[in-house]
Amino acid sequence: MNCCSRYSCSPRKPMLVVLHGENSTPGRIGRMLRDLGFGLDIRRPRFGDPLPENMSGHSGAVFFGGPMSANDEEDWIRREIDWIGLPLKEQKPFLGICLGAQLLARHLGHRVGGHPEGKVEVGYYPIRPTEAGRGLCKAPFPTCVYQWHREGFDLPNGATLLAEGEDFEAQAIRVGQRAFGLQ
Repeated sequence: MNCCSRYSCSPRKPMLVVLHGENSTPGRIGRMLRDLGFGLDIRRPRFGDPLPENMSGHSGAVFFGGPMSANDEEDWIRREIDWIGLPLKEQKPFLGICLGAQLLARHLGHRVGGHPEGKVEVGYYPIRPTEAGRGLCKAPFPTCVYQWHREGFDLPNGATLLAEGEDFEAQAIRVGQRAFGLQ
């Protein structure tokens, strides 16, 4: 059983991909999704693309990172934070990466912020998978990952910690059975 079949996502409908840079691409994750048979519906709400009113036309959603903060006051950030409730409510797969994970934490009512000592993570940093993280898939959980962020969050209420780090506790989380955030 691969991770996709375990979490019941169907390649029949495209995956919603939310990017935050004008020239950003879904990169390796996009290639992996295409290899699994998914089409990609790429949206950039920051630049005026609307988010769907429901998830009926999508297999799931992937929210990528960007240089902005989940605490910024722009309307599009607030709309993204609020919108994340849709895949959660409809039990559709959701993956938030970096900013996407921070938006998920904000949606759950959790604080996102800088390290109390001003530390940032830029480069390769060790992470420690938890028991829940190690049991997630057949593939081994990485123990060192590339990161580029100045903000993080602690474990939101109702979330399961999958991996933790030295300076920013929550490096990977699961919310329910189908929503994941990777710092």
